[in-house]
Amino acid sequence: MTTRNFDLLGVPFDGESTLGWPGSRFAPARVRESAKWINMRIQDGRVYCLETDSFMEVGDNLLTDRGDVAVVPHDTQKTFAATTAAVRESIEAGRVPIVIGGDDSLLFPVARGVHDALPGRIGIIHFDAHLDLMDESVKQGRYSQSSGMRRALELDRIGADDCIQVCERHFNFPASGQFKHDTGLIHISAREALRLGPQATVERILERVKGADHLYLSFDIDAIDPCYAPGAGAHEPGGISSDEALQMVEMLAPHCAAMAITEVNPTTDVGNMTSTLAAYLAFTFAAYGAKAKR
Repeated sequence: MTTRNFDLLGVPFDGESTLGWPGSRFAPARVRESAKWINMRIQDGRVYCLETDSFMEVGDNLLTDRGDVAVVPHDTQKTFAATTAAVRESIEAGRVPIVIGGDDSLLFPVARGVHDALPGRIGIIHFDAHLDLMDESVKQGRYSQSSGMRRALELDRIGADDCIQVCERHFNFPASGQFKHDTGLIHISAREALRLGPQATVERILERVKGADHLYLSFDIDAIDPCYAPGAGAHEPGGISSDEALQMVEMLAPHCAAMAITEVNPTTDVGNMTSTLAAYLAFTFAAYGAKAKR
């Protein structure tokens, strides 16, 4: 296995929060603040993990904060272009980007950055309460937080057969459901993930995407139940717990070439608990992903 290092990239943009609550532009700064004391626990290239009672070799350069992408708040396409470039440059430098959004429209430009940097088939593991498969609407246009997965699937080497959605729940647009059925895109609902448990859910995910050459993990914080993550762009009851999310990220990290955490909203948070959870998701992805399996 190769040892990998990670870049933290903030994208403080919520210009496409057209249905949920805006405010995720404040997340990168808040998540960074929450992550500081976690990162300090690395000593001599190691961190001690209490769950496994083991010392993890992560190196002294595990997670480097590269600052914020050059967001243009009034211009979605310029912001997307800057995000794609930052992700592509991180991967081309031999590192693994972890993007902290920002709203979930960023799913698309991050996917495009992975797609442009790496050869072969690109798969997406999409944790979210919602499908994000809207094609276009008068209110939201084509690039809103409701369309990120749809736009990503239009890229040349990202196909539905190499993608899976996880923790989607309750009700969505019939047109999005029809698109999902027509393309063969599948999902594991939150209820099914809760029934299966983290281990079996991850096994099912990896079986689905095994044909992809590279994987991108897109994690909308509302995949987690609002009782654990109240600082979100929308509240959908019935999600997974914070521990279940951390376990699944832990198991998926070694297989993934990039991660994005989106829709963390400090304006709706309670005592910074969601920003802290996002910081742990990012650090967990880095610590467990330091040894790659792909």
